[in-house]
Amino acid sequence: MLSVENLEVVYNDVVLVLRGISLEVPDGKIVALLGANGAGKTTTLRAITGLLDIHEGEITKGSIYFDGDDITHLDPAVRVKKGISQVMEGRRVFAEMTVDENLKAGAYINSDSTSVEEAYERVMNLFPKLRERRRAVAGYLSGGEQQMLAIGRALMQQPKLLILDEPSLGLAPLLVQQVRDVIAEINEQGTSVLLIEQNANMALSIAHHGYIMETGKMVMDGSAEKLLRDEDVQEFYLGLHGEGERKSFRDVKHYKRRKRWLS
Repeated sequence: MLSVENLEVVYNDVVLVLRGISLEVPDGKIVALLGANGAGKTTTLRAITGLLDIHEGEITKGSIYFDGDDITHLDPAVRVKKGISQVMEGRRVFAEMTVDENLKAGAYINSDSTSVEEAYERVMNLFPKLRERRRAVAGYLSGGEQQMLAIGRALMQQPKLLILDEPSLGLAPLLVQQVRDVIAEINEQGTSVLLIEQNANMALSIAHHGYIMETGKMVMDGSAEKLLRDEDVQEFYLGLHGEGERKSFRDVKHYKRRKRWLS
């Protein structure tokens, strides 16, 4: 469904952030994009959704295809109409609007009232808590409820591809598990998912395939099962070292990790 080919992105005509990355999201699958802060994950998302211009970024090489169409330089609104929806990092709900008003905003370009009603019911079935809080002002919701609302708003367009940027960020472990289960259910209902995460354990537990980024390059990819078994991934992203011993990712030398993965 989505194909990113040899993509390079430069910010402010100077800083090369993405260095020839490629990835694919097959129809009906969940793909995880993993990496630490500064790896280039969010820049990859902006390139796919068309929001690079806002951040003084530019695609200088490569192509992005969605459903067989070249969308590399299309306007963001056109990409939404083609079936791409995103949930940005930090939730970004409209704080002064109610839950229902936020959801209606998500369906802004959907002119089919029947489709909007179906999407609304889908969201309420996925997030029963939102049905209870439908008239509540979004800014007064808890962090977990705001994340539910952000995902629900993105689903109001009934996208073919849902892109999630760090959906577990700042959430308690129980809420992370709930978000994980909802993402899996959304995928089971037929929506493809690109999941951008630092929480590798959560992402790989539901993904079909995964990519790992370091400093703007893809350093590893494979099935989620393969990545979960990989010793480097276990040590550097799942916090496992040796016979189950915990080890902080911050204690690991960056050059050592790069040498292992690129050798």
